Amino acid sequence: MPPPLKNRSHAPAKAGQSRPPPRQPGRRMARRDGGERAAFFARREAATVLRRVLRGDASKRSGGSIKSLVFSPSVRNKRATFALVCQTLKYLPILKEVLASSGVFSSKWKKQEELVYVTAYDILFGQEIAVSGSVEEYIMLHKDTFRTALQKICVKRKVSNVEDLLSEKTTVKPKPRFVRVNTLKTTTGSVIEVLSKMHKVDKDDMVPDMLVLPPGTDMHKHPLVTDGKVFLQGKASCMVAAALSPKPGWKVIDACAAPGNKTVHLAALMNGEGSIIACELNKERAKTLQHTVRRSGANNIETVIGDFLNIDSNDPSYAEVRAILLDPSCSGSGISTERLDHLLPSHSIDDQDDGGSSARIRKLSAFQRKALSHALSFPSVERLVYSTCSIHQAENEDVVSSVLPLASSLGFELATPFPQWRRRGLPVFHGAEHLLRTDPEDDLEGFFIALFVRKAAAADALEPSEDGRALGRKRKRACTTRSGGLRAFSSLRLSRMDVLCSIWGI
Repeated sequence: MPPPLKNRSHAPAKAGQSRPPPRQPGRRMARRDGGERAAFFARREAATVLRRVLRGDASKRSGGSIKSLVFSPSVRNKRATFALVCQTLKYLPILKEVLASSGVFSSKWKKQEELVYVTAYDILFGQEIAVSGSVEEYIMLHKDTFRTALQKICVKRKVSNVEDLLSEKTTVKPKPRFVRVNTLKTTTGSVIEVLSKMHKVDKDDMVPDMLVLPPGTDMHKHPLVTDGKVFLQGKASCMVAAALSPKPGWKVIDACAAPGNKTVHLAALMNGEGSIIACELNKERAKTLQHTVRRSGANNIETVIGDFLNIDSNDPSYAEVRAILLDPSCSGSGISTERLDHLLPSHSIDDQDDGGSSARIRKLSAFQRKALSHALSFPSVERLVYSTCSIHQAENEDVVSSVLPLASSLGFELATPFPQWRRRGLPVFHGAEHLLRTDPEDDLEGFFIALFVRKAAAADALEPSEDGRALGRKRKRACTTRSGGLRAFSSLRLSRMDVLCSIWGI
């Protein structure tokens, strides 16, 4: 035991020396109270997210991934909330067993069960002390009972510590942190100058304005991110808009736009010129989309809260639509690790393996075929990208194969986005080599991209000249450069031109 501290408050002051001011224990108490207050609100934010996650998982209707729910604008303490949600899900089977076996978890708390789970985790495995709130008081009152129940479970399972009770989860290989520079607000060079003071920064060799940072780099609170100058967006996700590659001045539809990262990427690729119609059926997700658009600074995006399938492709107001990005609802099997689906109660390796033949996948693929067929029906569309974040053939190659007769009858053919990319579509039909897949083996998410190009438009873009180089026809459309000058597209000098030509296969 350390020796007792001397009580200096009673020591007489020497002549000519003033007595030191007494200590102010209130400051330490205020700091502790401030920390507990922050933890109090973080637990409640975590409980709200946890409720949506668990209900979506139970109903098989996801209301969003854990990350998207935590990093939504409504959550203030994102770091603490994210940690609490993930850890509570990780320990959830143990927490449920402890609460059930203790015999003190009454129906009174049923309406707040998610908050009970979060608080029980925080007190039993986290900070151990919580003094504010009725749920905190309840857990603290029965803390010893819960600990005894936990010890009995360990003895029954013949394990020496709680960690041995945890089921083995998917091992997540650290991936590089990809960030996309929003060229509507800043330049890639300016961002590199800022980030290189703190991190090793590389430019991606395929996607324009994409930077690569070391794995584990946390950028969520960085001013570049909060100001919308940089977007935390995976490389595979950015390849989608880059594959569509709309020209400045075009009219474009993003058919299933939320959360909006691809939408604002399109706006940046178009130099903020032309117009983008961003459709989103879900009102809550539409709010996220609108927030993303505001953060990006794009002023050429019109948000439409409604079903893309209800748009009349023959309506004169859509007669000038030249490109469509269709990234419809899918299983999300390609981003299950990034979504942290392995933490969900319903997750199992078997579910992932046979998911391609499940009723849910069949229902999704039917919707995807319908949406893709509708997108192909717009009369002036020259380029159309169909993409998913799924690894299942049923949602990818099978959907594309099913619409090929229709696409061909309307003058479309499959083109090859990023021809230098080695991983192509599964060889299940002739032409699948034009399709593109990404995979976790590439340190990316599992995405799929199919690019449809109308043959007449392809001929316009690629008419060989006498010296063999690809030139456009004389009837090229003019477009405005970022500096405001008016030039024909063939003479336009953009920083991304070489990259875009490689995307088009020129």
